[in-house]
Amino acid sequence: MNTDYEYPIWQDTSLVCGIDEAGRGPLAGPVVAAAVVFPRWFSPENGPLAAIDDSKKLSAELREKLAPAVKEAALSWAIASVEHEDIDRLNIFQATMLAMNNSVASLPEHPELLLVDGNRFRPLLPVPYETIVKGDSKVFSIAAASIIAKTSRDGLMREYGRQYPRYGFERHFGYPTAEHIRAIARYGRCPIHRKSFKLKQLGEK
Repeated sequence: MNTDYEYPIWQDTSLVCGIDEAGRGPLAGPVVAAAVVFPRWFSPENGPLAAIDDSKKLSAELREKLAPAVKEAALSWAIASVEHEDIDRLNIFQATMLAMNNSVASLPEHPELLLVDGNRFRPLLPVPYETIVKGDSKVFSIAAASIIAKTSRDGLMREYGRQYPRYGFERHFGYPTAEHIRAIARYGRCPIHRKSFKLKQLGEK
């Protein structure tokens, strides 16, 4: 992926920020958002970031290699997470919006434009934004943010896997796999499970 989407924007705007999240669908753990700003006129061609794409399309090994390269090349980057308790309190959409806004607020300098993956965004900062459906497969800055968000959340879930070894979080990262649902059926929910996420497979409503 290249920065073709950003180039016309850079004609008039220097600080363009890509935003994406990881963890909307899991049954456990936080939702994590990342914000990434690349230098104006940045080009990944012939470098390690030429392999950047939607994080879901990349192997775990490649994501882990690309994440530090993104952080090194970026002008600035930040992550923010909203924990399971707040997801239950707010709902997952509101929690995701909060994580996205908090990631932007954590940048050393507010961007001039936000490029947000998806079709909905609720800004909490006075920064113009553009939503892009499937932006993580179209826009370099968003794809880079998706990699940072995904690898950051995966790292957190591996830690939870060590704390709660019965559930296999280091393998499924909290998503509703058959293994995960069997563990919940056998052991019940652990402290990091989202109580508001119901499982039809277990007769929950």
